[in-house]
Amino acid sequence: MSDESSAPDAIIPTGDDYVVVARRYRPQGFDELIGQEHVARALKQAILTGRVGHAYLFTGARGVGKTSAARILAKALNCVEGPTATPCGQCDVCQGVASGDDVDVIEIDGASNRGIDEIRQLRQNVAVRPSRARFKVYIIDEVHMLTKEAFNALLKTLEEPPEHVKFIFATTEANKIPITILSRCQRFDFAGIAASSIQQRLAQIAAAEGVEIDAEALQILAIRAAGSMRDSQSLLEQLLATADGKISAEDVNQLLGIASSQRIGELAARLVDRDAAGALAEFDGALASGADEGQLIDQLMGYVRDLMALGVGCKADQLLYVLPAQVELAKELGQRLGVATILAMLQVLDQTAARMRVSVHGRTLAEMALVRVCSLQDLDGLADAVATVRGGGSIVIGAASLPSTVAKPQAAGEVKKNSEPVVTAAANAANVSPATIPQIPNPQSQILSDALATEWWQSAATRAGGLLSDLVAQTVEVRATNGDRMLIRVDRPMTKQLCEQPTQRSELESLVATYSGRRISLQFEVAEGVVPPVVVAPPPRSRRQMQEEVAAQPFVKKALELFGVDSDAIRYLPPKEEE
Repeated sequence: MSDESSAPDAIIPTGDDYVVVARRYRPQGFDELIGQEHVARALKQAILTGRVGHAYLFTGARGVGKTSAARILAKALNCVEGPTATPCGQCDVCQGVASGDDVDVIEIDGASNRGIDEIRQLRQNVAVRPSRARFKVYIIDEVHMLTKEAFNALLKTLEEPPEHVKFIFATTEANKIPITILSRCQRFDFAGIAASSIQQRLAQIAAAEGVEIDAEALQILAIRAAGSMRDSQSLLEQLLATADGKISAEDVNQLLGIASSQRIGELAARLVDRDAAGALAEFDGALASGADEGQLIDQLMGYVRDLMALGVGCKADQLLYVLPAQVELAKELGQRLGVATILAMLQVLDQTAARMRVSVHGRTLAEMALVRVCSLQDLDGLADAVATVRGGGSIVIGAASLPSTVAKPQAAGEVKKNSEPVVTAAANAANVSPATIPQIPNPQSQILSDALATEWWQSAATRAGGLLSDLVAQTVEVRATNGDRMLIRVDRPMTKQLCEQPTQRSELESLVATYSGRRISLQFEVAEGVVPPVVVAPPPRSRRQMQEEVAAQPFVKKALELFGVDSDAIRYLPPKEEE
């Protein structure tokens, strides 16, 4: 990318002939293709070596320079000084191509000319030589919109076109183009433009327009553009229309309907502190300042994404949404949360954002998400606790009231562990406090009493979810046995089979181990004498009762009133049984 201090050659607006920023500051040479240096280098080398193909496919997201690159290539081939990698930009051909008026460079909208009739017309026209240039160049934008029949009609011409014809296709969805077309083209993938490059270009445009713009405003515009230079220039143009010589970050926030970066950071801090009331207050303040609830959730999700990146060890230059001034705060919040908790937060926010798009209760859903995030427990601590139990170690339940030597290793080589924070995290995950979890009076004696075993089993049910919760609910009786075994009686054979599956057994044993502090083997049997619930059918209703029920229905009562008919005049005819 060239270091430009002023605007490139552009169409200067005069009077009522205003031209938008994205067109006035369109790249006019390969060196001005910001963020697509790999494409520019390959095309320049092809021109210099005389190896220009007859068909090119430019693919990439919107606003990354596909059509601009196609025009530059057309100028490079047809410039009076060319073919050249540096078109002059001053001759009639170059100026005609830049304005889209050159008779030998035909730009076609694939969405409007997608049928086989248009392609037949194109096949007839390619035989006509260019009027003044070396090549007749066809630029077909959004080429994936062509029909299957149109693509098939183009195959032969595309494979062996006349020597004076070049095809340049541009698309945002290359996956929709038939492989027979792809195999006949040289493909170039245009990458999303880096935020730093977008900021630099917007600063140049603002300077050329005589408007001062804050660095933070440039950062916000670059982030919201999501790699699209045209999107960022369109946003800048909206700001230029209302700016009074200066554009601030507040102006950008009001235009986009988003909250300031400082408020998003404060909202994230409230979530990390599990302060639901404070989070809702920050959310309400953002809405009062003009932000949109959907945009707020999207902003928060982006912020938490960067917390995840920092949590796994990424560098600051890999952040997409957190501004440079907020990196230190983001690092602190990410360390306090832990990766597992951050992933859970992202899942909650993602589900909420999807639901808000199809609901009229956007604010309520957003506030529900904030409260749910504040209710999340320290999942990293819980993961450590589960890993400790599965590895054969021990954890202490209710450590505040038990000696530190309460847990004894079960076999040689096992490591004794006593981690109060981990125990507290496991207790929090069960929505109970360590003090309320049953404790082992004497771990060296018989493992559990029957009553204590039942209480532990019920406590485990508070953490069980889905199928595990159903299995716990179908327990008839829990009995402690000598050693590290627990006998559980269930109500039917199917439940026993489900409990004895390796995955379910492992999960249930882990739940019990979290509360008992020991690895306990579970045994299941079907309790005798369990009588399944008997469903008593209601007595049959008479025809008179059915008639009264029908007459009591609102729409029937309305019809009776409308026609002045008494309810006794209704005759109820039961449905006929099929023969």
